[in-house]
Amino acid sequence: MAPLVEIPFGGSTAGSRVLVTGAHGLLGSALTRRLLELGADLTVLRLDQQPLSALVIESLETECTVVEGDILEAELVSTTITDRKIDTIVHLAAQTIVGTANASPRATFEANVRGTWNLLEAARLASVERVVFASSDKAYGASDLLPYLETMPLQASHPYDASKAAADIIARSYWSTYGLPVAVTRLANIYGGGDRNRSRLIPETVAAVLAERAPVIRSDGSPERDFLYVEDAVDAYLAILDLLDVGAASGEAFNAGSGVPRRAIDVVTALCEIAGFDQKPEVLGAGVPEGEIDRQWNDSSKLTALSGWSPSVELEQGLSLTLDWYRRHPEVLAD
Repeated sequence: MAPLVEIPFGGSTAGSRVLVTGAHGLLGSALTRRLLELGADLTVLRLDQQPLSALVIESLETECTVVEGDILEAELVSTTITDRKIDTIVHLAAQTIVGTANASPRATFEANVRGTWNLLEAARLASVERVVFASSDKAYGASDLLPYLETMPLQASHPYDASKAAADIIARSYWSTYGLPVAVTRLANIYGGGDRNRSRLIPETVAAVLAERAPVIRSDGSPERDFLYVEDAVDAYLAILDLLDVGAASGEAFNAGSGVPRRAIDVVTALCEIAGFDQKPEVLGAGVPEGEIDRQWNDSSKLTALSGWSPSVELEQGLSLTLDWYRRHPEVLAD
């Protein structure tokens, strides 16, 4: 069967009035840039005057309508959607750090669950035409059956994972109950130039290489993850928006990833080799960090069958692109 949408993705967004939450993050900033290039009328919700990620050229922010505020402010969210006549929403805003979630579960549930239903309810009342919500492959929880399939139950057992699983179910309920055209993404670990969060493996390793010090691995190096380059992740979101536009994605969840598991130690080693840096990593853990899952990777065949999407950047190429980006912008990861 031929894909239901056309490549390049995102054709349905030209002229759309789009709200992006979490636009300051790695994925959000890359998606923001692409939506502007496609001709979307873009509004971004920004918390505490947080700048858009360094991945976005500063001048692009002047092309967006920036609303200062928190996803937890239900009235602000509702007013923004109605006043801006929003027809498309991409909801990325979340507390995304596993360690922070373990230490502060209440704040995590507030941001990731209540923030999501605030936005969904406002979208429902305003009859928004398309919503894509960023869940996570971590919502599946630990499983002996891999790769993850969208038909698998959500069996989260830690605060971050549980917050995403709960919001995932809530989001899809807005289609089955109210007919709100919403789709859910469960993406692999996204990486690329512009990520400021050094608690993540790849930015920390790049920071170490640039500073000529040993990279730090918080585990014993054995956890396996699926890594997805940020531009491939953007294409996945645009493909899903196109599927919603043709009525083929409402109420559905979509995995996106490389489908190739890579050990943490192997990712660090590969990045050091690409950089020509021969210092061995400092392995701090004796196993898997508390609250994390040891093995994760995705089957993306559902999205591929419907849209033709597939990742185009292999890990080693993506790591090279990422390293080159930070070499041009060393201030982003400066100590």
